[in-house]
Amino acid sequence: MDQSLVHEREFIFSESDFESIRKFVKEETGITLSDAKKNMVYGRLSRRLRALNIKSFKQYIEIVKEGEDEEKGNFVNAITTNLTSFFREEHHFDFLKKTVVPQVLSNNRQTKRVRIWSAGCSTGEEPYSLAIALHESIPDIDNWDIKILATDLDTNVLDHCRRGVYDIERIQDLSKLRKSTWFLKGKGQHSGSVRVDPRLQSLITFKQLNLMQGWPMKGPFDFMFCRNVVIYFDKPTQKILFDRYANILKDDAYLFLGHSESLHNVTSRFQLLGTTIYQKKS
Repeated sequence: MDQSLVHEREFIFSESDFESIRKFVKEETGITLSDAKKNMVYGRLSRRLRALNIKSFKQYIEIVKEGEDEEKGNFVNAITTNLTSFFREEHHFDFLKKTVVPQVLSNNRQTKRVRIWSAGCSTGEEPYSLAIALHESIPDIDNWDIKILATDLDTNVLDHCRRGVYDIERIQDLSKLRKSTWFLKGKGQHSGSVRVDPRLQSLITFKQLNLMQGWPMKGPFDFMFCRNVVIYFDKPTQKILFDRYANILKDDAYLFLGHSESLHNVTSRFQLLGTTIYQKKS
C-alpha cells in the first residue's frame, strides 16, 4: 500500500501520485523530475487542487490527463521553474559584443538580416539583455533587420515578458547609464516599478513553445541562448535537443549554455570556445 510522502499534509500525496506526475511531465515536456523535487511538486500543485476545490492528487492527475487544455497549461506552468536576472553571466554578453556581433554583421552585411533565439526565456530578462547588448554594439541598428525570438513553455511568464514591467530591484545591479537609457521609472501607483524601453520590445517576439514538440520556426539562427534549460532533461533527451539546435543554427553559429551545463558526451556538433560558450562546427 502506498504511503504518503509526508504525513499530516492537507492532501494525500502518495508515491504513485508522484510517479504518475513525473511520468506525465516527462512525456509532455521532456523534463525529468528527481526525487528531490517531491516537495516542490506537492507545494506547487496543491494550489491547483485548492483552486479547483478537489480533494486528492489522484483526482487532479485524472483531470490533467483527460486533456483539458487550460488545466494542462496551469499544470505545466506550476511545474516549470523560472529564475533569471538582467545580464546574468555577464561574460556571455561581453563575448557577444566583442566577438559574435562583429562576426555576424560581417557575414550578413549583404542581407542586413540577423536572427536570434532565446530558448527558455523565463520572465524576459535574458532577451531584453540581448536587445540592450545589440543596441550598445550596433551603432546603425535601425538599418538592420534584427529579430529576437524568445520562447518559453510557461504562458504566465510570457505575459510578464510582453508587459516588460519589473520591480525596480531587478535592475539595481545595472549601471546608471543602462538604467537611465533603457528603463522608464513608474510614477504614482506604479512607483517601485520600471518598464523596458519600447525600442527593446520592438526587437523581440515572445512565443509559447514546448521544446519537445514541433517547432514552427525554420531559422536559420545566427546565435542562440539556451541557458539553464537542459539541466531539467536527461542525457538521451539532451542529445535529441542539441541535434535539433544544430539543425536550426547556421554553420559557425554560437550557442550559449547555463553555468552548470555542458555538451560533454552529449553531442559532437559543437566545439567549446570558452566557459559555456559553443560554436557549431561547419
